[in-house]
Amino acid sequence: MPSSTEWHAYDGRRGRPRAAVLRGSCSCSWRGAAEYPLDWSALPGDGPLYEADVDLSGPIADYEAHLSVIRDGAVPLPAELTALLTELVRHLDVLAIKEPLVALKALADLRYVIAQTGQDAAYELGGLDVPLKVVATALGTSESAARTYLNDYLTP
Repeated sequence: MPSSTEWHAYDGRRGRPRAAVLRGSCSCSWRGAAEYPLDWSALPGDGPLYEADVDLSGPIADYEAHLSVIRDGAVPLPAELTALLTELVRHLDVLAIKEPLVALKALADLRYVIAQTGQDAAYELGGLDVPLKVVATALGTSESAARTYLNDYLTP
């Protein structure tokens, strides 16, 4: 059965289920414990629900708290690397508008560097027998996503 993480898809129309509560959620499979009831009598019956004036502050706050925990467990990047990446993004954003072919060439070159360095790092982690849970925490993601991430670098 098709599903969605967009709350407004569950409006009871066209045979779809009708949401009773909202909860924060994340692509890592985390679901917030707190439930925020939906008052359907206050929602428009004819307009799309994503345009409705619904207070999403509770689920959003729960999600942001979850992200804070994830960020706190992730490996911090050195300040110099963060600055370098920020500057690179700034340059690429300008190039994408002013010189799109140069931007695409730079991105093609970066793909090569990323693939090579990612493969080296993934093999090194494998050689060190770093547990997948540690990798997932360091990357700020789920074990499943970390496994996919590592396998993408290890697969030619």
